[in-house]
Parts: sequence; structure tokens; C-alpha cells
Amino acid sequence: MKTVSFKESEIKKEWFLVDAKGLVLGRMAAKIAAILRGKHKPTFTTNQDLGDHVVVINAAHVVLTAGKLEKKIYYHHSGYIGGLKAIPAKKLQKEKPERMVTDAITGMLPKTKLGNAMAKKLRVCAGQTHPYQAQNPKPIENLMEYA
Repeated sequence: MKTVSFKESEIKKEWFLVDAKGLVLGRMAAKIAAILRGKHKPTFTTNQDLGDHVVVINAAHVVLTAGKLEKKIYYHHSGYIGGLKAIPAKKLQKEKPERMVTDAITGMLPKTKLGNAMAKKLRVCAGQTHPYQAQNPKPIENLMEYA
């Protein structure tokens, strides 16, 4: 069987809208990561970015299970000595819910230049409204049955 490589002009990228209200963070992130990679398409190849754009709304209303809201801690480092910062999930969900969703999804993408290109196609909004109406994103009604 011959391997097919697609040109940039042959790749058709769509826009999808996901409402995160009431969805479990990890399960939602896995499905969205698959859409960003293009695994839902029959033309999927691991060495090309064939995925679609995803807009996530209501990121502030995502659900964490098994007491993770109190127990989970998000870490990041400034790069300087003693620059480790730790933020509990409860505080992060109040202050920057977009970061919680973005970190979960990008953590499931490849850690390469290709993964960085896939992550750029993700847009996360904390509330109901988003500035991507012109792209006419297609809403995904039931994300868990989609990809």
C-alpha cells in the first residue's frame, strides 16, 4: 500500500464549536485532541497536520471528578532559581479557566513542532460568547460520540 502525502491546498480544515458546560475535563480534552490531530478523518497520517480548528466555550463550567478540584495542583516554572509556582485547580478555575482547559488538551498532543501547530488551532473562551462567528463553526452536539 502506498503512503499518501497531501499538499497544503488539498487539506480542507473545518471549524468546530464545543460547549464544555458540564463535561468532564479529561474526557473532553481527549476528544478535542483527536479532532485537532485529525484522527476523525479517514485521511489521517501521523506526520501531517490534517486536523480541524476547535473553539471551546464555557470553559469555566468544566467538571473535575474524584475531588480533583480540591486536590489537583497546576505547576509552572519561570526558569529562574526558586521560580516554581503552584496553583490549586479551584483557584485556577476561578481566575483562568481557559488555561486549565488548554493545558489539558495540549498535554495530549505531540510534543513536537507539529504538535505546536496543532495547538495553535485551539481557541478557548471562559464564557458563552466567542469572537469566531465569522468562521461559522459547526457545533458538536454530543462530543463523547463524535471522534
